[in-house]
Amino acid sequence: MTLEEVLAIARSIAVETLRPRAAHVDEAAKYPRDNIAALQRAGLGGLVIPADAGGLGLGLYAVVRVCETLGAECASTAISLGMHYVGSAVLAAKATDYQRSHYLEPIARGEHLTTLALSEPGTGVHFYLPETKLARSDEGYVLTGEKSFVTSGGHADSYVMSAAPTRPDSAPGEFSCVVVDANAPGLSWNGGWEGWGMRGNAASGARLADVRVPAANLLGEEGDEIWYVFNVVAPFFLMAMSGTYLGIATAAFEAARTHLCERRYSHTGGELADNPILQHRIGEMWAELFRTRALLHEAARMGDRGDPEALPALCSAKAEIAVAAEHIAAQAMTLIGGRGYGEGHVLQRLYRDVRAAHVMAPTTDLLRTWTGRAVLGRALLGD
Repeated sequence: MTLEEVLAIARSIAVETLRPRAAHVDEAAKYPRDNIAALQRAGLGGLVIPADAGGLGLGLYAVVRVCETLGAECASTAISLGMHYVGSAVLAAKATDYQRSHYLEPIARGEHLTTLALSEPGTGVHFYLPETKLARSDEGYVLTGEKSFVTSGGHADSYVMSAAPTRPDSAPGEFSCVVVDANAPGLSWNGGWEGWGMRGNAASGARLADVRVPAANLLGEEGDEIWYVFNVVAPFFLMAMSGTYLGIATAAFEAARTHLCERRYSHTGGELADNPILQHRIGEMWAELFRTRALLHEAARMGDRGDPEALPALCSAKAEIAVAAEHIAAQAMTLIGGRGYGEGHVLQRLYRDVRAAHVMAPTTDLLRTWTGRAVLGRALLGD
């Protein structure tokens, strides 16, 4: 399946399935399982799974475009599928034969949903510093700790988790990555997500009480997680989020443009679209959206081709789309006026959803710092 075919399927499902359900997902804070299942049945669940494991074998640019398409209709669905793509990419990066048959191939068939579980209550935005402990056992490992804001928490079939070793000889900052099956004894969930926006993404907290993890579920080697963070997690995570927020910004812009083209003043019969000031403002919004989309798409392509400047481009793209998307949504609200501000208007949901762009780690401030360190030749995780 080509990217063009993938996007045609994504657009069709976004309009026919996501759009009619989006308001209910938001109002009821309902996890959009049916939406995701429809995307999986259409073959989009295996987007980043290698072709030799039955997947589509696509990369960062495809993730951006799919999440952008879905995000314009239902951000909760887009971010949930996006985190599935991140988890899938981590699973595929150094997959063993067992991991290939147990995870990659079912994902490619649309039978398995995975996600990422790195963030923790104690370390906040520093998702690369897990306090969850990974101890060796006769059968493999024992996992103890907590994870926070796990997208699709309690709904996925597996969870890609980070943990620090308990060995006395482990180096500071060393940590590993494992995959935990949803039915693992000792894994429990701390309530549901009651956020201001992205209300359907089920970003729940996980409690790990001596969860036994088979040795076969270790991803890569012990202590490999820092490699995963910058070579797999960060690129795919940043692009999944950025694509989703770009979709929200695009929907907000289109709502404003439609309003200006359709709205007439009853006392004059004049159209808002003929007002020079409003023409100027919608023109600024278009330019902001266009240049930010161009940066994001090019950053994704750079990542796919292994460009040495890809990392600062990827970091900057997510930071820029966070600023632009929030600004565009706010400007659209101003142009539409009280109608957009009122309960039930699509723009009200878009405005709430897009605020997560600055909140979800890596935060905008952290990404600006990482970009600066990268272009100055400094270690990204330095003091």
